[in-house]
Amino acid sequence: MAGMDTAPTFYPLLRYRDARAAIAFLTTAFGFAEREVTVHDGVVVHAELTYGTGIVMLGTLGVGDPLWDLTPTGVYVAVDDPDAHHARAVAAGADIVMPLTDQDYGSREYAARDPEGNVWSFGTYRPAPKE
Repeated sequence: MAGMDTAPTFYPLLRYRDARAAIAFLTTAFGFAEREVTVHDGVVVHAELTYGTGIVMLGTLGVGDPLWDLTPTGVYVAVDDPDAHHARAVAAGADIVMPLTDQDYGSREYAARDPEGNVWSFGTYRPAPKE
């Protein structure tokens, strides 16, 4: 939506055995656009694809953040105060699978598994579609 002055809050996270092939398919078949693709040693470790004002994050299964090898799908949620959010989750008995961590890309994050096994990550990283 034009004129949107804030970044999205929710970001689906997907892991693929072949992230390059997934990016090619998603852009060709569904019209996604590459926003960012980070490659290490020839392997996609993190990518962000946009569609309208939405962003999906993806990477190669088994490469990069081991947290996301717990499940091939998840949700990342941008929060303003990850410390308070983490404290609330702990008080509610959440299964914390990654403690509060200051990431090298500037985000402060943690992750938890919900009662059905889905992994949710919360942090200050807030990608926005490029204008």
